Amino acid sequence: MTAPSLFSLAEPLAARMRPRTLEECLGQEQLLAPGRTLGDAIRRGDVGSCIFWGPPGSGKTTIARLIAQYTDREFVEFSAVTDGVARVREIIKEAEGRRYTGRGTILFCDEIHRFNRAQQDAFLPHVERGTIALIGATTENPSFELNGALLSRCRVYVLEPLTAAHLITLVRRTLEDRDRGLGSLELTMDEEAVTLLAAQSDGDARRALTVLEAAAQQAGPRGRITRDILADALARRVAAYDKSGEAHFNLLSAYHKSLRGSDPQAALYWMARMLEGGEDPMVLFRRAIAMAAEDIGLADPEALKLAVAARDAFHMLGPPEGYLPLAEMTIYLATAPKSNSSKVALDAALEAARDTPAAPVPLHIRNAPTGLMKELGYGKGYQYAHNAPEGYIPQEYLPEELRGREFYRPGGFGFEKKVRERLEWWANLKRGGTGSE
Repeated sequence: MTAPSLFSLAEPLAARMRPRTLEECLGQEQLLAPGRTLGDAIRRGDVGSCIFWGPPGSGKTTIARLIAQYTDREFVEFSAVTDGVARVREIIKEAEGRRYTGRGTILFCDEIHRFNRAQQDAFLPHVERGTIALIGATTENPSFELNGALLSRCRVYVLEPLTAAHLITLVRRTLEDRDRGLGSLELTMDEEAVTLLAAQSDGDARRALTVLEAAAQQAGPRGRITRDILADALARRVAAYDKSGEAHFNLLSAYHKSLRGSDPQAALYWMARMLEGGEDPMVLFRRAIAMAAEDIGLADPEALKLAVAARDAFHMLGPPEGYLPLAEMTIYLATAPKSNSSKVALDAALEAARDTPAAPVPLHIRNAPTGLMKELGYGKGYQYAHNAPEGYIPQEYLPEELRGREFYRPGGFGFEKKVRERLEWWANLKRGGTGSE
């Protein structure tokens, strides 16, 4: 008997290997294992409207289909990318007719975040009346992309990427399965290739099976899938990153927090992830410059200078050489002493300015360009600091109602140690001490 050609099979491998029971599902144990709310509800056949939020290939469509199967309801697929509100009306009309026969309908809306908020409202009355059970799938944070009225009627379940171990199990299962998988082709696959595929699939089962199918086609019946064949099938893998979606903000946050947390290894990794995902390096430079002022500040005044210089160097060099000053800056900021005293001082000063918006400038530090102003006492009693040998003369500069307030308190690391010593020395002079003290 001749092994079937891959091209003779109607469905792609990923569709054929879709789990048909909860027991076949890999991953999402936090949702589907016995004792978990969703898994138990599916087994009871009692699942209402819900939103599945997770990365591509994590099983959102599969779980929705299983819900329809276990609850004995019609499964109707709908894409927010290609379909519109008119199609929603058709589905609702069909669902209303189906209700008279005692059969419910699950409307599965893929990419539900692609619907704007007005379009999402089209689901509301029908979910409310129970005409349909809505299951929405999204790769974006539903709290940002879905309107509150719809979210209040749906339970949100978060799906995680599959682990490498899950994907290894999936690959081996597919190679052995003679009915739906590649078992009839009698392929062998090097262990190194299996491990590589699991690592390079970014937790995406669909991607893993698509690449495996391409590699099987190249190896041929009774062939051997080597690491080289798999690498060719993988082609160039793009990092899992969406410049306009939640991943953008998550990775940028991870980069900033790694810099603040003094971890150069993590900071370099998140920097590289964003670059590999196609991020504009200026986004990284802007965040780094802000971080240098916010989290390093006067503990190392050179940090801000270096961040600005690295940005300018990138403009001069361009990629890929321009990535070197970006990496140098990242390492420097991560390993610099940290202080947020400038940010704390700014926040405190702004709060005081809001609380005392009409506090008058003390007369002795006012400008007196005219004779009338001098007669009114502007500038009277002002003492020029450079007339003192220490370059400091004790006098008040704050408004009366803010005398004695401290907005800036230096930290204890790096350059701020010297700033603290200087402030303490001036405070001593103000108390009537001597410069030698």
